Amino acid sequence: MLKDITLGQYFPGDSILHRLDPRMKIFLIVIYIVTIFVANNPVSFALVLASAFILVLLSRIPAKLIFGGLKAVFFIMLFTAVINIFWTSGEHLLVSFGIVKIYREGIEYAIFMVVRVISLIVGSSVLLTYTTSPIALTDGLERVLAPLKVLHIPVHEFSMMMTIALRFIPTLIEETDRIINAQKARGTDFSSGTLMQRAKALIPIMVPLFVSAFHRADELAVAMECRCYRGGEGRTRMTKLHLHARDFIVLAVLVLFLGVIISMNIWF
Repeated sequence: MLKDITLGQYFPGDSILHRLDPRMKIFLIVIYIVTIFVANNPVSFALVLASAFILVLLSRIPAKLIFGGLKAVFFIMLFTAVINIFWTSGEHLLVSFGIVKIYREGIEYAIFMVVRVISLIVGSSVLLTYTTSPIALTDGLERVLAPLKVLHIPVHEFSMMMTIALRFIPTLIEETDRIINAQKARGTDFSSGTLMQRAKALIPIMVPLFVSAFHRADELAVAMECRCYRGGEGRTRMTKLHLHARDFIVLAVLVLFLGVIISMNIWF
């Protein structure tokens, strides 16, 4: 069910990942993404996948909830795997049927891409959205992007926009699931018929979903105006951000992990 998708949600807790400074988490995300894309052999990909599971354990969030978020990108992973299997050539031919040729290198690359997507989504979600409250995430983004204020870029508004977008992902997913159930109760069939018929069946879902999204956006704007929100100019913060020893320890561990992945690429 769509309601099982957890992307964008925040799970309160007291793990070491929850206690990290949001500014440091943003830098950790960048390093982690670089590490994932640097990996290029089975050993380094195995280490990357293992690191994603370690992050899940450190977050103390049930793995079922975290990996439920992968449902949202299942078809993307499947499509990526199929494309790589049939379009990647190599030296070891396994199957040849007319113009269809499958190489061992294509299968290996498809597996690597799926592992990369899983590690990217799970690791980045655990480090950022699952363990960081929307307010802390907004403050962290604003502090990290603060140098752009020199170029007269509305950093606070941009950070607020990104945070609200992440916050409303689970809300829209829940709303979509509710609309689908309502349409099924009225006799709408989403599982049979031609591709064009299935596409037309989505119209009764998309129209109320867009209406609901605009309605929620309008309510949020009115609520912010009623609280005298006028952007980041002159705004003060209730909580000050402070870096602690644990932030630098986790940063050192992740940098060391990046060095290990690079070493694995050289040795293998």
